[in-house]
Amino acid sequence: MKSTFSKQNYLIFLAGLGLIVLGYLLMMGGGSEDPNVFNPAIFDARRITVAPMVCVLGFVTIIVGIMWRPKQNQEPSK
Repeated sequence: MKSTFSKQNYLIFLAGLGLIVLGYLLMMGGGSEDPNVFNPAIFDARRITVAPMVCVLGFVTIIVGIMWRPKQNQEPSK
């Protein structure tokens, strides 16, 4: 039985999953030990702009992994 996805598809899936995990790791932090003290680090550019972009890039990569089809090496008939 032939699988729908090739090895290359699964590698693209793993790359996308890695990007999503990296994005969520970039969002972590910026909290405060004392709930009465405001920590402005929660609004850092890394957490507000970079991390969501990395997550979206990971989701797009997974979609590309689903849609990816290997090229067929066929000679055109004359």
